[in-house]
Amino acid sequence: MTARISVLTPVYDPPPDVLLATIESVRTQTFADWELCLVDDCSTDATIASLLDDAARSDARIKVLHRTENGGITAASADALAMATGEFVALLDHDDLLHEGALEAVALIADQHPNLDYSYSDEAHLSPEGNVVTPFYKPDWSPERFRSQNYCTHFSVLRRSLVNEVGGFRAGFDGSQDYDLILRVTEKARYIHHFQWIMYLWRQLPTSVAGDRNAKPYAYESGRRALQEHADRLGIAATVEMQEPLGTYRFRRHATSTPRVSIIIPTRGTSSLVWGVQRNLVVETVQSVLDKETYPDLEFIIVADTVTPPAVISGLEHLLGERLKVVWYDRKFNFSEKCNLGAAHATGQLLLMLNDDMQVITPDFLSTLVPIAQDQCIGMVGAKLYFADGTLQHAGHVYNGDPYHAMFRWGGDELGPSGLLVVQRECIGVTAACALMRAEVFDEIGGFTPLLHSNFNDVDFSMKIRGAGYRIVWTPYVEMYHFESQTRVPTPTEYEHLVIRHRWSDKLYGDPYYNPNLAPFRDDWVERPLR
Repeated sequence: MTARISVLTPVYDPPPDVLLATIESVRTQTFADWELCLVDDCSTDATIASLLDDAARSDARIKVLHRTENGGITAASADALAMATGEFVALLDHDDLLHEGALEAVALIADQHPNLDYSYSDEAHLSPEGNVVTPFYKPDWSPERFRSQNYCTHFSVLRRSLVNEVGGFRAGFDGSQDYDLILRVTEKARYIHHFQWIMYLWRQLPTSVAGDRNAKPYAYESGRRALQEHADRLGIAATVEMQEPLGTYRFRRHATSTPRVSIIIPTRGTSSLVWGVQRNLVVETVQSVLDKETYPDLEFIIVADTVTPPAVISGLEHLLGERLKVVWYDRKFNFSEKCNLGAAHATGQLLLMLNDDMQVITPDFLSTLVPIAQDQCIGMVGAKLYFADGTLQHAGHVYNGDPYHAMFRWGGDELGPSGLLVVQRECIGVTAACALMRAEVFDEIGGFTPLLHSNFNDVDFSMKIRGAGYRIVWTPYVEMYHFESQTRVPTPTEYEHLVIRHRWSDKLYGDPYYNPNLAPFRDDWVERPLR
């Protein structure tokens, strides 16, 4: 007799009462067409075997296998998979809990989407005192973030035929065996669904990563190798590196070619005080690029207002020589028009939009940005920007009622909620203060709208890129100072608000990389207050 959903649970020496609670959370599901495949990996506590046998006798849907030797979690998981008959397999650790409606929700979505191959849910921790703590309200499917951290596993449900097709659980990945499996499944998955509510409670025990991130150090190296093999399978030139905090990774892409990059900088040649020193903004911006960047093929398109002092142009000519192209602009300020004009004069395959009030921090920053922008599925990539005082100016956009900069004014060295500020990830948009894209993408979407002179032009631009089917990526590995508002007041006008809402009112809510359980009209991932 087959089941719709097979729950796979490898077992090794959990506290007996905890294991009983895990089993009970499956038995009390509102959906009845399940089987629970329990594999005892030769537990040293003799009560575990009898507890499992009692559970099997009490419910015909519970299957138990006793291994004769300890093989580790991957071997036990593989045995559980071999026992499964379900259309889908669900991953449940021996000390965690499922919401009573979890399996029913999966079955309903599977009925609505016959091509469902993978689903995952939001999760929270269960403290030793029995309290639900640290909820993790996740983004919708975000492949670049998944290459930076395994944010999905709890609660994961996978189509069994696809699991078997990609080889099931593989030896050598203990501690990250689920990560390795999900990477292989999602490489081929037709439809991926995110349940935007907490289905799974991850119990905080001293032996679990939920209780102690250092409890299983081998797991992180397994995760790194799983990611490296994932990159190799997909033909992505990348090196995967572990980083802090443990459980996050740098998926360092490598460029396979060095096409020309056209750096487009709108300016009026303003000078201003920065850190107590008078400086010409555009000259110092260009100087900082030259000081940090060794990319072999650059051109600089300076879109200059006619009021730009001749000495500024002379200074740029001295720095750049033949790499400089000055395009004059003689109309009232319109950032969008100036960017479009610069792009029209660019000869590069890649366009870097750069404000004139920047200072580069990261050496050879284009070695990070270029290979991301070369991915044909990615339309634009943005950077981590700081104010002069070191607080965060930009970590990607978030649109949850209005457009915001994520984690605005947070400390520049903070990790952010669930590592948000230290992982490369998709976001709904990025600022045009520093954004790299392929020229073909710019042309495809028609550039920036001239209707938005000063503000929200990058919001509109991002919306058009996503509307064309591209992803947008933000990386924490390119850092710059942005001395914002040195030349103008950035407060959006009522007109700009009206334009962006008229064009995108339905898209300013429901950011796929935010979460409806988080508070609207905020940038800091605060939980929505209970009503």
